[in-house]
Amino acid sequence: MLVIANALIFFVSTVCRVLEWILILRIVLSWVGVNPHTNYNELLGAVYQTSDFIMKPFRRIPLQIGMLDLTPILAFITLHLIPQLFAALLYSVIGAF
Repeated sequence: MLVIANALIFFVSTVCRVLEWILILRIVLSWVGVNPHTNYNELLGAVYQTSDFIMKPFRRIPLQIGMLDLTPILAFITLHLIPQLFAALLYSVIGAF
């Protein structure tokens, strides 16, 4: 049972790390000025669609200070906390057995 739990934690952690790198790529692309609508290719579209999916729940919260958008920072914090919370929850469930 512990091996399965560790594998699940590793999977969730890996997915969150990949999503963090996608957010970093999105941020760098926005600084460079790449627009997915004018410079469209499939990889760029996938990066923007994935990062929009991640940041969409946080866009409802007013996180802009002037031209600075703090939405990616909140998304990074959340993506960093998800594996830790998942591991704590999973180990507490396993400990209950």
